[in-house]
Amino acid sequence: MHARFAPVRDCFHDLLSSGRETGAGLVIWYDGQPVVDLVGGHRTGAERWRPDTLANVYSVGKPVAALCLLMLVDRGQVDLDAPVDRHWPEFRTPATVRQVLSHTAGLPAFPVPRPATAVADWALLTNDLAAADPEWAPGSVAAEHAWTYGHLVGELVRRVDGRSVGRFLAEEIADRWQLDLGFGLADADQRRCAQMRYGDPQWPTRKLGEPGSLRARALGNPSGGLDLAVLNSPLWRAAEMPAVNLHATASGLARLYGGLLAGGALDGVRLFSPELVAEATRVQYDGPDLLLDRQVRWTLGMQWEPDGSWGMGGIGGSSAWADPERGYAFAYATAHLAEHDRVDELVEVLHSCL
Repeated sequence: MHARFAPVRDCFHDLLSSGRETGAGLVIWYDGQPVVDLVGGHRTGAERWRPDTLANVYSVGKPVAALCLLMLVDRGQVDLDAPVDRHWPEFRTPATVRQVLSHTAGLPAFPVPRPATAVADWALLTNDLAAADPEWAPGSVAAEHAWTYGHLVGELVRRVDGRSVGRFLAEEIADRWQLDLGFGLADADQRRCAQMRYGDPQWPTRKLGEPGSLRARALGNPSGGLDLAVLNSPLWRAAEMPAVNLHATASGLARLYGGLLAGGALDGVRLFSPELVAEATRVQYDGPDLLLDRQVRWTLGMQWEPDGSWGMGGIGGSSAWADPERGYAFAYATAHLAEHDRVDELVEVLHSCL
């Protein structure tokens, strides 16, 4: 590791030695090269975290799902401003593809209560969404499509391309850019997964919020998405719940954002045009987000921050983004479900190094 970034390594080790982190990977690219590549803690109770350990990174997967659909936009197979029902005729909500990608389609929660086993039933959940009435006029306001985003985006990919979003990601993006991440894991990859654990036993209750609230409806259906017995099960790991169950290494995420930061090409392999990357990372909505209960700037699948960076954090503490102004891509993948203060501290130290 470059000596310049030694304070980042020290901060990462402090998080582990203090017990605020129990298992994670951290990878940072700067100026087009990996400059920090760290792992620490445990994958399971006994096994150490390795560079190829996969973590469930929750919403960090939303931009990854979005990029699958955006690749079809780049190829001219999908028009951002076309109505969704052009490709998905059963879909009742009068939303456009752009509104789906920017969390303004009005479908932030699955409309029919479903048990945890429903995560494995793609057709059931997409049919629920197709038949749903939007909670407000599409385009009028944002509410993060917490659990639904991946099914909305992924069903559009499937209708246009014929492949599931997990297979599309593997064949068109992950394989070609050598990214260690995916939706719907095979048995061999499931054996590399970290056991997710609570940093605080109250974490799931706190994340769901008030019973009956939009947040509770959105994050609690299908049930089990914050429950360790579900998260660590073969059912969850093999399912495609693209809004929340990307399994990734920090290295895979950092490589992805490194390629986007370079305008859509990585190691000589171009996946996206510079024009598509520019549109995908441009602010599409700037205003209140009714689920997050704060002002948010949404791009086509990412959050845009006032310093010009774009990417996504996941509930539980994982995060990945690119900072074009400072020239870095950052990825943190953790199994220790808690808040984002760990990443905040690492970033503060990183910025001091830059």
